[in-house]
Amino acid sequence: MVVDTFVDVFGTNPLVHGLVGGIFIALLNVFGAALIFVVRDPSQRALDGALGFAAGVMLAASFTSLIVPGIELTEVVVPGIEATGFLQPVPVLAGVLLGTLFLDRADMLVPHAHYLLTGERRADAAEPGDSLPVDDARLASVVLFVLAITLHNMPEGLAVGVGFGSGRVGEALALMLAIGIQNIPEGLAVSIAAVNAGLDRRLYAAVAGVRAGVVEIPLAVFGAVAVTLAAPLLPYAMGFAAGAMLFVISDEIVPETHLRGNERVATLGTMVGIVVMLYLDVALAA
Repeated sequence: MVVDTFVDVFGTNPLVHGLVGGIFIALLNVFGAALIFVVRDPSQRALDGALGFAAGVMLAASFTSLIVPGIELTEVVVPGIEATGFLQPVPVLAGVLLGTLFLDRADMLVPHAHYLLTGERRADAAEPGDSLPVDDARLASVVLFVLAITLHNMPEGLAVGVGFGSGRVGEALALMLAIGIQNIPEGLAVSIAAVNAGLDRRLYAAVAGVRAGVVEIPLAVFGAVAVTLAAPLLPYAMGFAAGAMLFVISDEIVPETHLRGNERVATLGTMVGIVVMLYLDVALAA
């Protein structure tokens, strides 16, 4: 039903599907960032639970919408590999390792995202919730922080595009919805971190919008185009996107949510995220 409606509205072109998916997740990223105007001072416990939810969604999506379908598609798009053969999982698993290696190397170029998520507010702020003065050092750290978050959003846009490029619209829609949903708490957490570092709320909301659109939309389109034009790359691309997302979960999100004694809340959030993604995958792929 949902898949048929999506195809009726947007047609069958994977490029168009990738563009729609990229716009959707970017808009929800902006929505999450804009919540900084409404949710002025959420508790760290709530933030850790929300980030745990985001991790759960990404964790389940990596397997149900990327790794497993990628292995199933390998026999169709990669010449010389037979179903259930010894080599069938190799392209996807190679992609997982490549995605992990790429994020690991790229992460060396920018600071870890979590170093500002735990930053304290400046003591000279006029009152809680106000914008904070920004000196040169603080501004430099905020710029690096935005670069780090941008880097970690790249696999999400790529994953959505690759999902639609695979031709499995139901699974791609589940992935798009799940990543979009997890972008909301993630976007809010990043906005709070940026304000804590001294960036003006309105300025960061604008930066978040530009950042999300510039990164997630073109990468979604690129993912769809790449695997459509070069079908044998599909399993590698699906594995690459999954590996990159799994790296972000393990290297950034989980350690961040376990720093301040909120492990149980973060874990429960992760389990809820996994359940939501599994439900979407089954409901939309049916």
